[in-house]
Amino acid sequence: MTAAVSRSVADPVVDMRDVTIDFPGVRALDGVDFRLLPGEVHALMGENGAGKSTLIKALTGVYDIDSGTIVVEGTEQRFSGPRQAQDAGISTVYQEVNLCANLTVAENILLGREPRRFGGIDYRAMNRRAAELLDGLDLSIDPRSTLGDHPIGVRQLVAIARATAVSARVLILDEPTSSLDADEVDELFRVMRRLRDGGTAVLFVSHFLDQVYEIADRMTVLRNGRLVGEYPTTTLDRVHLIAAMLGHDLELLDEIEHPAAAVESTADELVLSAKGIGRPPGLHPMDVDVRRGEVVGLAGLLGSGRTELARLLFGADRATSGQVSIDGAPVAVRSPRAAIARGVAFSSEDRKGEGIVGELTVSDNLVLALQARRGFARPLSKRAKDDLVNRYMEALDIRPRNPWALVKNLSGGNQQKVLLARWLITEPRLFILDEPTRGIDVGAKAQIQKLVADLAADGMGVVFISAELDEVARISDQIVVLREGRCIARVGSECTVQELTTLIAGGADR
Repeated sequence: MTAAVSRSVADPVVDMRDVTIDFPGVRALDGVDFRLLPGEVHALMGENGAGKSTLIKALTGVYDIDSGTIVVEGTEQRFSGPRQAQDAGISTVYQEVNLCANLTVAENILLGREPRRFGGIDYRAMNRRAAELLDGLDLSIDPRSTLGDHPIGVRQLVAIARATAVSARVLILDEPTSSLDADEVDELFRVMRRLRDGGTAVLFVSHFLDQVYEIADRMTVLRNGRLVGEYPTTTLDRVHLIAAMLGHDLELLDEIEHPAAAVESTADELVLSAKGIGRPPGLHPMDVDVRRGEVVGLAGLLGSGRTELARLLFGADRATSGQVSIDGAPVAVRSPRAAIARGVAFSSEDRKGEGIVGELTVSDNLVLALQARRGFARPLSKRAKDDLVNRYMEALDIRPRNPWALVKNLSGGNQQKVLLARWLITEPRLFILDEPTRGIDVGAKAQIQKLVADLAADGMGVVFISAELDEVARISDQIVVLREGRCIARVGSECTVQELTTLIAGGADR
């Protein structure tokens, strides 16, 4: 259903007014206003659960709104699905690129809109049209190449080229940089500026504040499903942005951004000692020790061997060299089950693929690891299960506080908390955390950082991996620096981010 609305040149391309969406027991959006102007990059900010994803899904027709209006290019819209939104000029590129890796670049760009000749696809015309679209974005990508042969950064750009094929006036980029390296981010930003300068409105969702301040012209902040405000980026500094997102007083922000200093090891007791552990060529033999009450950070670029080391320590991959001792006793960690039996827990960086089970409830997800350790012949009683679930949902502030909600419907930060709670229920002696704060907002990130520090203070050994060096430096007692599958340095908590960067980039080893 559409309705004509009078419009001037200065009017926004998207104007959402008093939009409200209710889910069972939850008001996801509460009378939210949102404007998107042509020829701007607009950042949508807020912690997980603030309503960002719900607003985007309302704009793109995934969710129907309960009240309010959505006006796109002067016409009031009531989209019944994403296809109608796309026909109205709104295209979305998600964090996990939804393209066909087995098809060519050209086939992906023009999928469903292929030029036809004599009843079949005109591949020559398709490749030519795709080349024109790529050239319009100044991208040197062979349209005949298979998409799956390209890295994730190129796939993101191909997804954007696909959006330009339908003459999108609005391009929504939902966490597009989470899996990109610095050069890929620069290339993406170049394309975004080119589209902006051509009049396209770009809605940018990111948890990287540096990137938001680099690329965004304006920003809208949401909190708890409500509009906090709309600001030109140049008028809102980071401290006030975080205050707006979290709703905390400014004097509390330093504590939130730096939840705890590195905790002194409570004993010299080795929880885990790995000598010469490796699996070349991805990871060359190295030594790693983790003591009780100690946070050991792993720092390095993508492909440096951080995840490979974590998976070897947990038995998810089989080491081809070395020996692992847990609590002073040599053990053969040949499987995750063997590691779990020894008190080792592992939270994978692939939250969706190797973590949550989306179709199960929060309650069922929370007790999976404990039930697996007990064996399914010894099920937890309902009372014991309910007690554990309620205790850990409260301890980790998992929202909404509904154990029967499907975990797939939670925000990313709350899904991550469910994963952490799942392993904490098993009372591990060593917790390996691979990118536990990736893709979540600053509030949930601060909570998880504080949780890591508290676990170490209580005597747990922690291995902590993060691509954000300031995060590694902030909470680690010692840092193992990796480059190209080798340990090139071990530094203490006094090491600065600049020194870590120099080491990772190829500075003097130590």
